[in-house]
Amino acid sequence: MSNLILIILMVIGGVAVALQPSINARLAEKTGFLQAATVSFAVGTLILIVVSLASGQGSFRRISEASWWQLTGGLFGAFFVTMTILGVPRIGTTAVLALTIVSQLIAGLAMDHYGLFGMRGIPIDYKRMLGVTLLLAGVFLICRR
Repeated sequence: MSNLILIILMVIGGVAVALQPSINARLAEKTGFLQAATVSFAVGTLILIVVSLASGQGSFRRISEASWWQLTGGLFGAFFVTMTILGVPRIGTTAVLALTIVSQLIAGLAMDHYGLFGMRGIPIDYKRMLGVTLLLAGVFLICRR
C-alpha cells in the first residue's frame, strides 16, 4: 500500500471517528448508552469478521498464543465508545474530540518515549512538547464556556 493511499485512508478514518460519537449518541437516545455502545461494537464486529474472512489474510488460529494484554484493545475501545456516547450530548462533539486527541497525543508521547509494547523509542523533545502544549491550549479554548 502506498503512503498516499494510507494518508487518504487515515483522513477517511479521522472523519469516521468524528462521525461515530454523534451517531452513537443519537442511537443512545433510542436504546440507552450501554446498549448503543453494544450495538456499535456488534455491527463493527460483524463487518470485521466478514472482511477478515474475505481477505484471505491472517488467521485467528494463533489467538491462544497472544498475551492477555494483547487482547485488551477491545476493552479500551468499548470504554472509549461508551465515554463518547456519554460525552457528546453533554459537552459537544468538538470538545469530546479535542479532549480525545490531546489525551491520545500525551499518551502517545509517553509510549514513544519509553518504547512501550516493543515499539521503537522516540525521545520527547521540545518540539513535541510544544506541539502538545499548543494542542492543550486549543482544548482549553474549545472546552471553555
